[in-house]
Amino acid sequence: MSTRRLLALVFATFSTVMLGLAAGAVWMVISIYREQLMPWLALPCGLLLAWVIRLSVHRPGSGAALLASAATILASVYMNMLLVAVKISGQMGMGLIDTLRSAGVDMLWQLARLGLTHADLGWTLAGAAAAASTALLPARQRQPLPPVPR
Repeated sequence: MSTRRLLALVFATFSTVMLGLAAGAVWMVISIYREQLMPWLALPCGLLLAWVIRLSVHRPGSGAALLASAATILASVYMNMLLVAVKISGQMGMGLIDTLRSAGVDMLWQLARLGLTHADLGWTLAGAAAAASTALLPARQRQPLPPVPR
């Protein structure tokens, strides 16, 4: 594997993780604002992540589909962990950052996993499947702009 391909793979993986975390944080803010869990947001979240990832990779295909579905699953997991942290911080009277530091990833993951329902898992898998199928769509050929008349 060449250095250029390795760097492209590392950058694509890093970008996927960052996009998934950002989508999970936005999803959490929407859920808190609406004061209800909205697991169905996995579908639009997955479609949006797939669209961004498909446009950012050099050759969309199975790699982009894998990255898009991974980003969707990561967004769902991160959203659930953040919601648990928000609930703990509200009940304990602590700040969110203090809660995240003191609880740790392991505890937040275990508490988020306990709160998952079959519907949550179904919506997450549906969002990941929608993301994968959207990322597999062929890229449109860009039409050149017509010349500007002088």
